[in-house]
Amino acid sequence: MSLKIAFQMDPIGPIDIDADSTFRIAEQAQLRGHELFYYTPDMLAYQEGRITATGWPLTVKREKGNHFSLGEKTEADLAEMDVVWLRQDPPFDMGYITTTHLLDRIHPDTLVVNDPFWVRNYPEKLLVLDFPDLTPPTTVARDLETIKAFKAKHGTVILKPLYGNGGAGVFKLTEADNNLTSLHELFSGINREPLIVQKFLPDVSNGDKRVILVDGEPVGAINRVPAKGETRSNMHVGGRPEKVALTARDIEICERIGPLLREKGQVFVGIDVIGDYLTEINVTSPTGIQELERFDGTNVAEKIWQAIEAKRA
Repeated sequence: MSLKIAFQMDPIGPIDIDADSTFRIAEQAQLRGHELFYYTPDMLAYQEGRITATGWPLTVKREKGNHFSLGEKTEADLAEMDVVWLRQDPPFDMGYITTTHLLDRIHPDTLVVNDPFWVRNYPEKLLVLDFPDLTPPTTVARDLETIKAFKAKHGTVILKPLYGNGGAGVFKLTEADNNLTSLHELFSGINREPLIVQKFLPDVSNGDKRVILVDGEPVGAINRVPAKGETRSNMHVGGRPEKVALTARDIEICERIGPLLREKGQVFVGIDVIGDYLTEINVTSPTGIQELERFDGTNVAEKIWQAIEAKRA
């Protein structure tokens, strides 16, 4: 089976080919004989009933500093693609949301991965609210008094923007910390969105586990250990990936959420687990494939393409 694959992603030039999951997915697609096309989200358009993207035929290779080559710039009708990958990073702002509305117009005749309707309706920090028994105590609010009451009840908490990513804007506030009001003022001056606040989980010092699911099934995990003096374990901010096995609790969590992810077309998902608690379900642009493949020797990208090819067949 040879498929025409389009990647909607951030600029390909600066990516780290040893860590970027989109690069690994494209590399595996090319190995399987699929034809690649690349464009950035700003080049997506609706034109008199057609969903188009201006971009380039793409070839990738695992050579640092020379990891891609582009064909002639052209306008593609995305309805003529077999698969479109929705892979740009958040922030999950109106620009991001608009791309999901446009891609809705070609899905599922063209398979958009992950399903853009449910990416839009299941952003990472909100989908977990469907599983309150699996998650730490959580509040989503813009009102300062509501957030203060939550902190008074639970002591040390984690405060973060509802639609952030990569660990940006994440704060640990201890019982004695008096910065909550100032942080609320700071966030309120940036946007009109609520904040999410969760009870702090001391187990984060042992790592924040990223579990990868393919079509609702767990295929492995990596542990992300915070740098010394840091609360956040995201690799973007210095978290160290480590080899780790799935626990019985991890499998229990996956069994609970997996059927919903499969039903809603979320083919490639990364969930975050701290201790026994599910903290995020990442559907927009999850990472961790390459680290998992190095640790476990599992070809995760192959499993992803097997799932997609089965859907296209």
